[in-house]
Amino acid sequence: MKLLSALKNSKLGSSIKYHIKPRKVKFEWADTPVDWIPQQPFASYFINEINMILPAGEFWFCRLYNKVLPKITDEKLKEDVKAFIRQEAMHAQAHTSANKEYLTVRNIDVSRNLKVMDFLFTKMLADQPLGLNVPKVLEHQWDLFRLGVIATVEHMTCVLGKYALYNKYWEKLGADPAMLDLVKWHGAEEIEHRTVAFDLYRHLGGGYIARYYQSVIVIAAVLGLWVDGAAHIMSQDPRFKSIKPSVFKPWIWREWYNISQDNNRLLPNPLWLVSQQLGYLTPWYDPVHEAKTEDAIAYLDNSPAAKRALLKIA
Repeated sequence: MKLLSALKNSKLGSSIKYHIKPRKVKFEWADTPVDWIPQQPFASYFINEINMILPAGEFWFCRLYNKVLPKITDEKLKEDVKAFIRQEAMHAQAHTSANKEYLTVRNIDVSRNLKVMDFLFTKMLADQPLGLNVPKVLEHQWDLFRLGVIATVEHMTCVLGKYALYNKYWEKLGADPAMLDLVKWHGAEEIEHRTVAFDLYRHLGGGYIARYYQSVIVIAAVLGLWVDGAAHIMSQDPRFKSIKPSVFKPWIWREWYNISQDNNRLLPNPLWLVSQQLGYLTPWYDPVHEAKTEDAIAYLDNSPAAKRALLKIA
């Protein structure tokens, strides 16, 4: 019985021996064009929308994880969570810099998209959703639901991180080095800390059945917000004025699908992204097997922004 108990407790703590390493980075945007993938405005705008989607959510991750930190009884998991918080805060700052120092100065209005994300994460998913008090008896369940949302999102970001890390075609097309580094650096760190959200969710009582409805909510929300935001910033470009992109019009979904069908894989296929959620729903799901930490570290050790940060420290 003691052996079974020990196995159970170890399984519900940290699932990795590796020590996650936060990195302080800074990206320079002076020379980055709007079409950071040359002659590919659709793909460039589509990926640029990630800069608007992520910061509010990542700061929300940090706030919620800091709130539940005292409840963690596994010391290695507590260390993982602290490193995760530092990485996510850095991700949010890096994408915020792209919004302020890159997109805004190139006359792209990002304020509407940022307001949408701010409402979602500071109002709807706050400790007091829409200003309503959560009864004390339900407080842990509300936290657990939100931790489950984060675990599902982190599965998706790991999948997208793999896509970005292994994508060679952007570079072949002459993609801007700063944006390419931001996307790959972020993707590599998502792979590096891919176990943390799932481990924390289980550690604090997250169950298998809840993964189903959380997965449906998250995949629909992420795809909808991504396409809606991309459509909004595209509509500001004269090249797309006659099309009037909108999340409610088939054109943008069809264009995304068509571009992702190309053998060169400028964008991840939306159907492929949905299919990647299926593994998350299996009882034997383990994020450790979703990607290779060694590949992520190999990129992070050579990331231009990360290397510049190390030089400054030195």
